[in-house]
Amino acid sequence: MNRPVPLLAALALSLTAGVAPAAPGTVAPAVPAPRAFAPTRFTVQVIGSGPDVILIPGLAGSRDVWRGSANGVPGYRYHLVQVAGFAGTQARGNARGPVVAPLAEEIARYISANRLNRPALVGHSMGGTVAMMVAARYPSRVGKVMVVDMLPQPAGLLGGSANEMRGLADALRDLSSTAEGRGLVEGAIRMFGGPEAANRSDADVVARATHELAVTDLTRELPRIAAPMTVVYAVIDPSRQVSTDRTYRAAYAPRRGTRLVRIDDSGHMIMADQPAKFRAELRGFLAN
Repeated sequence: MNRPVPLLAALALSLTAGVAPAAPGTVAPAVPAPRAFAPTRFTVQVIGSGPDVILIPGLAGSRDVWRGSANGVPGYRYHLVQVAGFAGTQARGNARGPVVAPLAEEIARYISANRLNRPALVGHSMGGTVAMMVAARYPSRVGKVMVVDMLPQPAGLLGGSANEMRGLADALRDLSSTAEGRGLVEGAIRMFGGPEAANRSDADVVARATHELAVTDLTRELPRIAAPMTVVYAVIDPSRQVSTDRTYRAAYAPRRGTRLVRIDDSGHMIMADQPAKFRAELRGFLAN
């Protein structure tokens, strides 16, 4: 019963036999470092230098939506996220099951594994949902948060609630394997990500992410966000300014101190529709 110990000792001796002890004052050979965390649900391109900023695109979006903003606001080290399955990339870790919440988990792990010092998170649309999830669930890892044109309950963008949208979301997810369903998914992609994204994104990944967003409600998690938070939102129709202001104020009321910024004359893609105004807001957000 006690033989394993001598066997292990003999094995250890055999492995070290013939290896000369290190001479006094010399450094022993380095032990290989553990493999760095390699995310499967996204890839990252790092550009620039300075404080860390993680930029997360929206549904079916490409990391390229951020390049103009990053180039226009230098002085930071930008981590441009590309979600797997969106904009011509392979689905990889997003090939099945939920997409949004696991993506947030991996980004939180990416921050920790790379020893980023409380980076700023900037997320557009679905990326805003991801940014809020990370900030609420891992508050000590995040320095500040900017949400671009997204509500804590994404279904609110379509005038409903998570409960009201659940049936439609279930149907959309189930239809994604049919030609009719793919057409509906591609229509949603065009609305939020543009025609190029619709042609290049994995319809199944988008359908599952859309379903997840439709039934998500982060309202109760908002008070857990300790980092300063700015929400930038768009209004393209002047007649809707007052109602849109009211919607965003009510949605973010549970999280005191949230700064709300309306950008007029803009559609959902604020970075593209009003680049100068958006860069000015981003510059101020990062500097403060």
